[in-house]
Amino acid sequence: MNADEYYALATKRNLGIVSPEEQQKLRNSRIAIVGMGGGGGIYLTTLVRMGIGRFNIADFDAFSIVNTNRQAGAMQSTIGRPKTEVMAEIARDINPSIEIRRFDNGINEQNIEDFLHDVDIVFDAVDVFAQPARLLLYRTARRLGKPVLFSAPLGLSATLGVFTPDGMSFEDYFDIREGMTPFEIMIAFLVGLAPGGTHLKYMDLSRVEPAEQAGPSSAAAISMMAGVVGVEALALLLNRRPPVAAPIYTQFDPYIGVYIRGRLRWGNRGPIQRLKRWLVARKFAGQKQKFNDAGLEPLPKEK
Repeated sequence: MNADEYYALATKRNLGIVSPEEQQKLRNSRIAIVGMGGGGGIYLTTLVRMGIGRFNIADFDAFSIVNTNRQAGAMQSTIGRPKTEVMAEIARDINPSIEIRRFDNGINEQNIEDFLHDVDIVFDAVDVFAQPARLLLYRTARRLGKPVLFSAPLGLSATLGVFTPDGMSFEDYFDIREGMTPFEIMIAFLVGLAPGGTHLKYMDLSRVEPAEQAGPSSAAAISMMAGVVGVEALALLLNRRPPVAAPIYTQFDPYIGVYIRGRLRWGNRGPIQRLKRWLVARKFAGQKQKFNDAGLEPLPKEK
């Protein structure tokens, strides 16, 4: 069986949701995914099954045992192996003819333009503590005219954030500015992700561990993330409808049966968001020094 025959059979059940012509457009599309852990790994496998044919993937980390509660590539047999290597193998096992460019050192100032220049959409699956890498990604994507999709697993919910080159920027939406401390950046980022904060009703925030740059997570929420951003990517690639772009935000929380979509006209700079940031900062005041001591994960160096 040749590659075309395999692809036609592998994507046959997609037809009816997409047309044969649209399926071929997906096959010829290229997606960049930064991070092959919780979100990034399941983004990759989901998009491959949807029929996306080309990928750029980046990560500098290896799988560990603590990843197994949520990361698609984390298994007993993959512990200690590079995430990009494992996920590329899994993706090719689903579709042997896909094109994958691996960036095994993650993204950095030296390779970011090469990573992004030939892609249609960028997926942000950067770790929540790796804000310098995230900022580099959004600034460069905007300059190169690439839309960025993002989702966060908050409790048992999934968010959706979309940043287009001609819409509100990442920095303006989250109100991220030069001179902010790691604690201030994290508070702004977390409050901006989900202004509705549905997950706060049932999450134990004392389990957030700044020193380990970790917090509570669930595979159920990770799986929802793939559905949320996968649908948005399909709509963008096939020009089905306008993107749900910032300052619009979305949070889907099936645990409490809530779907929230709102619009922050001024992003995190609005008076209500500033109040929320103050309240959350007050709640975490006892861990402020721990956040600042832990800092933010720096950009990886080119090897």
